[in-house]
Amino acid sequence: MILEVLDTRRKALQVNLNENIYGTFAEIGAGQEVARNFFTAGAASGTIAKTMSAYDMTFSNEIYGSEASGRYVSKSRLEKMLDHEFELLGERLCSVEYQTRTFFSFADTVTTLNYDKSNDPHGWLGIKFQLEPCGPANEIIFHVRLLDSDASLQQNVLGILGVNLVHSAFYHHQDPKMMIESLADNLSTGSVEIDLISVKGPAFDSVSEILVNLYLIQKGFSSAGIFIPKEGVKQAKDLLYKKHLMILRTRFNQKTKPDFERFSHAVTQYKAYLQISDTELITMAELTLNNMMSKAVDDDELLHRVAKRAGEITDMGHAVIISNFNRHNKLAKYLGKCKPKSVGITTNIANLKHIFLSDNFGENYTNELLAYISDLFSGNVKLLTYPFRDIKNKTIVTTKNLEVSPEAKPLFDFLIQNKYIIDLEDFKELK
Repeated sequence: MILEVLDTRRKALQVNLNENIYGTFAEIGAGQEVARNFFTAGAASGTIAKTMSAYDMTFSNEIYGSEASGRYVSKSRLEKMLDHEFELLGERLCSVEYQTRTFFSFADTVTTLNYDKSNDPHGWLGIKFQLEPCGPANEIIFHVRLLDSDASLQQNVLGILGVNLVHSAFYHHQDPKMMIESLADNLSTGSVEIDLISVKGPAFDSVSEILVNLYLIQKGFSSAGIFIPKEGVKQAKDLLYKKHLMILRTRFNQKTKPDFERFSHAVTQYKAYLQISDTELITMAELTLNNMMSKAVDDDELLHRVAKRAGEITDMGHAVIISNFNRHNKLAKYLGKCKPKSVGITTNIANLKHIFLSDNFGENYTNELLAYISDLFSGNVKLLTYPFRDIKNKTIVTTKNLEVSPEAKPLFDFLIQNKYIIDLEDFKELK
């Protein structure tokens, strides 16, 4: 069954005409774009108890408390806004006339493009809401990157996103996939990236947080999601900014389980190379889908299997990043946006053989190779290679004896000499 996609005004009006829905809007950083959509749709008095924008930091701190991190466009700030405004609804609207209302608090804290166009426009949006009068609260929070090159366009996108969120919370909470899909309604392609969504409350007790973030990847909102044991989904830049990072690359459909014992050995060597301690390094297993998302857009069974596999890895105590990257350079570009101090990516030396042999490419091999290497090593990235047992030739293959095409040899030697590619050593099981 194909459901009709309502435009933004009709979505806002449907909420406004629902006499049971009542709440507040608190918006900081990009005007009151979400509330404006509800006002212009009509009948807003039946939905909106209050709107506000505490732009001044002193006013904001008096209302919501200060931020220890000093960052006000953050998940912490959003949660304080949602909690404070939702609590006020219960305290102030307790008379008989409100006993049939289901309350909600919507909030966003956003930075749009500045005058010099030198910042990174992004923000946090969320809603805390009841599904029955006096019922328990549920919560949906997500992080966005605003991609338009004009601040007014970004404000418009924010307004649409906010309406989509409020509408989906009340009308699609029972279907997480539909809830995610509806966030894209009435938005132009390439205007926004949603790289994290978090859901809480009894309405989502049976919902896998990993699965809802996979829906983001499937829908094209995001290219990867990061999950931490016992903590759940994390925003990539918040987690990785100015940190050392090491990645164990694994494929979802590989036959063997990830070799964490080997990875531990590699981590020890990488820490020694960087001369850093355990606390300075974040380790993570990547579960790459190798572009399987684009080949199985409607394959819910695939997504459930991926979510299960990722859950198994986090249950083992390992952080995991689920991605759709089929090549190392795609992963490196994604991580580079988070501005980590350094990145170590582990790989089997056999994977490099494919890159440095021209037979695997077309006529533009040298151009393709240069583009690949530029993307891969443009940040402070090191490729740490596991040795490979060549059964046919009865040899152990490392960077010292890897077969490389003549036209690629000078570049390969440069990368080895300058330690962009490093052999992982002392694997006794291969000797």
